[in-house]
Amino acid sequence: MPTAAGVSKGTLYVVGTPIGNLRDISLRALEVLSAVDCIAAEHVQSAQKLLAAHTVHIAVHNNTTHTRITPLHQHNEGNAAQKIIELLVSGQSVALISDAGTPAISDPGAFLVQQVRARNFPVVPIPGANAALCALSASGLIAPHFFFYGFLPAKSGERQRKLTSLKTLYACIPVFYEAPHRVLECVADMVAVFGPTREITFARELTKIFETIHTCILGEALDWLRADENRLRGEFVLLLAPEEEPDQEDISLQAVHTLAILQRDLPLKQAVQLAAEITGESRKKLYTRALLEQKTGM
Repeated sequence: MPTAAGVSKGTLYVVGTPIGNLRDISLRALEVLSAVDCIAAEHVQSAQKLLAAHTVHIAVHNNTTHTRITPLHQHNEGNAAQKIIELLVSGQSVALISDAGTPAISDPGAFLVQQVRARNFPVVPIPGANAALCALSASGLIAPHFFFYGFLPAKSGERQRKLTSLKTLYACIPVFYEAPHRVLECVADMVAVFGPTREITFARELTKIFETIHTCILGEALDWLRADENRLRGEFVLLLAPEEEPDQEDISLQAVHTLAILQRDLPLKQAVQLAAEITGESRKKLYTRALLEQKTGM
């Protein structure tokens, strides 16, 4: 049964919090945070700062007159999830928050939500800020789709492999998170994989005093970042401009058929060369077609 503040017993609330500006929090989120028995937070100090700014009464230790805060982060999520489930079993209500934005999206919390749902306890989302959507809405990029990747691998080789797998993601805006100490390496790998002419949008310090949203081509991106040391500070959202799928409609059916037959017995390069000679079709277009079919399994 819901309480007077609209909070139900034995329920987990996934609460979106600000990504920078502490005023970017909903009235409903404040109501829930004020009413639950316990708040599971990525970092206790960050939670205390947020709640103090909105005069939500809190306590780190158990106290029946205050909301408790318990840590839940990537290093203790398994144990913390079990403790929170025990609270739900006892009829208490719990709110999950991360340091910034919506929990469980490139942040701890997904495992907890999974375990709570597996035990048939209610999970209620309280919508709030999200850095990826915030950046996307102000980027000016236009595409029918976007692909949220989150954080790329920390090592360059693995990062380049992941980026390469996204090269055929057409008519779609890839969105990444990146830490300030890795942004130069990350952008260098993007130049290597996507080339210097593709556009990138940097969104950093969103909703804060030094918020920056800047668009340039990848070939200019490293120079822009290095031109001012302040541009290397803060958490980043990186958005790549969408790529249009190569137009294959002007390749004749005869050329496509010939290429397919030759590829059965010949290496790609030789098959493309012979298909171009036989049909008079553009070698470049045939090669692009063959690569696309290899990657998409057509």
